[in-house]
Amino acid sequence: MTDSDAATDARRDLRASMRRRRQALAPRERLDAAAAIAAALRPALEAHAGRLAGYWAVGGELPLHAVQSSLPATLRWCLPVLHEDGRLRFRAWCAGQPLAPNRHGIPEPAEGPLLEPDAMAVVLAPLLAFDARGHRLGMGGGWYDRSFAFHRRDVGAASTDGTSSLRLIGIAYDWQEVDSLDAADWDVPLDAVATPSGLRRFPPTP
Repeated sequence: MTDSDAATDARRDLRASMRRRRQALAPRERLDAAAAIAAALRPALEAHAGRLAGYWAVGGELPLHAVQSSLPATLRWCLPVLHEDGRLRFRAWCAGQPLAPNRHGIPEPAEGPLLEPDAMAVVLAPLLAFDARGHRLGMGGGWYDRSFAFHRRDVGAASTDGTSSLRLIGIAYDWQEVDSLDAADWDVPLDAVATPSGLRRFPPTP
């Protein structure tokens, strides 16, 4: 077995174990975590204006209803829409507006213009695991990494001249932190992660 094969197997096993633990959470634990994360995010979100990309929680992911209900007036809530080119697009959405399930059965806004990833000011990204360097382990489909590949380049620029404006924030339970994740070349690092314990910011990756 090559090192690459071993890394792939390790990621697959970690995804499976994290999904099992996340799906086993009691509803009360999820709701309490959601409220704590909304409180942790509120001061940071007040510093931003424009569009915020949330997500529709499935499979035990942390729900974002508390974040959406307390969103600053300077930000407009959007949800992701799967696109045939393998990248996400986004649509503005409010409770009560029509939704349609995508190929995975996840609700997406059914009406309104599609927005490119770089139209977002803040992105709240679900995850299965993260580490202290801001590396993120997603579900394995690569949607966020492909959609925000431009941000990986911008972050490198931001380390010297501060040109990056997008903020990519992971949403996680505290127990989803692991000692280390082996980042692939295409992985887009997080700017911060919000957990029930608070908001942690990561330095830009050179």
